Amino acid sequence: MSAVNPYTPPRAHVDDVLDASAEQQEPSILSARGRIGRLRYLAYTIGAYLVLIAAMIPVTLIGASTRSGVGLALLATGGILYFVFTIMAAIQRVHDFDWSGWSVLLFIVPFANLAIGLMILFRGGTEGANRFGPPPTPNTWGVRILGCIAPLAFVGIIAAVALPAYNGYVAKAKAAAAAKASQN
Repeated sequence: MSAVNPYTPPRAHVDDVLDASAEQQEPSILSARGRIGRLRYLAYTIGAYLVLIAAMIPVTLIGASTRSGVGLALLATGGILYFVFTIMAAIQRVHDFDWSGWSVLLFIVPFANLAIGLMILFRGGTEGANRFGPPPTPNTWGVRILGCIAPLAFVGIIAAVALPAYNGYVAKAKAAAAAKASQN
């Protein structure tokens, strides 16, 4: 007969996701644990958005041609997956400046959402390790390039709106000046 109690819990060595002894931690893209920096946050969210758009174009075309609810269901599923991913990335981002992940709920509060959005984009993280783990590893070139797409896209959208408006203003000003000159 064995002296081992069959009702004792099993014993196994299980490491936590966060290694407290590490100097840096590789961020996990599909987790709300750990920390990510500003540029990585931009790169992850912009990259996920581009993947969503690339996946949704064929779904939209197929759904429009078949006139079924499958396309709409796939669009909704993609939107929900993107929403969950961006929330997880925002939680990792607020962990970087030693805030609880629950502070992401401030996104649903008017005016506070603007403040926390600006903080997520512009505030630096804490130096060294904090209660959410060590700082993330340095950004790779892929993260740097993908993170720079967001500001460039923003400038491009502003230019696409502003340049035609400015050209229309110049044309109206020239027409008004010509009309005034012809009256004199």
